[in-house]
Formats: sequence, C-alpha cells, structure tokens
Amino acid sequence: MPRTSEFPNSDNLAALVRYYRFHSRIYDASRWLFLFGRSRLIQMLPTYCQPNRILEVGCGTGKNLLHLHRIFPNASLAGLDLSPAMLDRARTKMARQDHVPEFIQQAYDRPIAPDVPYDLLVFSYTLSMFNASWRQAIGSAYADLRPGGAVAVVDFHDSPVAVFKKWMACNHVHMQGHLLPELRSGFHTRFCEIYPAYGGLWTYFRFIGEKVERPFSDVGSLISKTAGKT
Repeated sequence: MPRTSEFPNSDNLAALVRYYRFHSRIYDASRWLFLFGRSRLIQMLPTYCQPNRILEVGCGTGKNLLHLHRIFPNASLAGLDLSPAMLDRARTKMARQDHVPEFIQQAYDRPIAPDVPYDLLVFSYTLSMFNASWRQAIGSAYADLRPGGAVAVVDFHDSPVAVFKKWMACNHVHMQGHLLPELRSGFHTRFCEIYPAYGGLWTYFRFIGEKVERPFSDVGSLISKTAGKT
C-alpha cells in the first residue's frame, strides 16, 4: 500500500504510479474493511472548528473531501496526493459539487501554504505510511495552519501481534504507537481516543489538535525534524 512521500526517487515514484493505476479503481470498495473511523472523525469536526480553508494530505480518491464539502459547504478545499490516478478519481468524484477543490500532486515533505494558512488539516491513514518522513509532515502541518487552526488525524496506532505488525510494515504501514506522542507534543489536544479493531488485533486512534503559538525556536525545531529519524 505505498503512498505519498514514501517514494522520493524516480524509480519509486514510477512504482507508486503503477500500483495506484490499478488500486485506485478498487480503493473505496476494499479499504472499508480496515480503515475505520474516517467518517466519524469528519462528523466530529464542527464541534471543534468552523474552517474556511481545508487541506487533506493524502486525499486519495476524494472520499473524505466529499464528506468535508457536505459538512462545510462554504469552505475552500484542497487535496494533496502523489498518485495521479487517485487524484483523477477525486476530481471525478468532486466535479459536480458547488466548490471544486484544488488538487495538488506532490509529496508533503514541506509546508505548501505558510503565507496563506489553512484553518483545518486532515490526515486520514496517511502518517503511518510516511515511515521516515512522518515527523516532517507533522511539522509541515504546524507551519501550514493558522494560529488556532485544527489538525484532525485518524490512523493506525499499534498492535500486540508481532507477526501482524511485521506484515503491515511490509506494506509500508508502521504501527509502533509513535504518532500520538508527536501529535500531542506539536498541538494542543482537543480530542484523543484509541479504539480496538477486530478484537484487538490492532488499535487505531482519532486525534483533533489545535495549533498554539510557540517561540520561534520551538517552531523551527518542529518543522526541521529530519525524515531520516523513525
């Protein structure tokens, strides 16, 4: 399940394009079996924010963008993904809506709009697949949000079954309980809960955090954490 900035060179990018040329066709029909909590996260958002500008990182086929548009019909939406096939699906899905999102094809390895910040950033089963660059993505999210803006995340958390974790790692998904501590360190926690899946085979979490202004040195440290650290 390779995705977004896991493919920094041309050979790996070509592999991602080939992978999603097929999987984009079956993504929505198959991923509901294990990508839990996505719709519920978005349904919760009006309690915590009323955004005018929204960015989803790793937007895939646009399923979440469509849901976000229905909940926040007047908001300006943007979806970022590295797969052109996934973005084509998202464009088709959103083409008849009142406000068509801006679609951005690139890795999220740096802030994309720090001068025109977003009110809400959404990561849906994306950070666990960034592997080496997940810290960079969290730092970029901080830079791309306005003060008081919200970050909303649903993702894999951990598993007590070593063989399952190893299998997921072979599919580019890291489940080491590593994401929540960094999110809590970078953002003021507004909501955070962990849930079991399939009787505890793994756990997943939902997190909503708020950007709180930091001293400049702290912000620089958050943004510049290297992709080489895991």
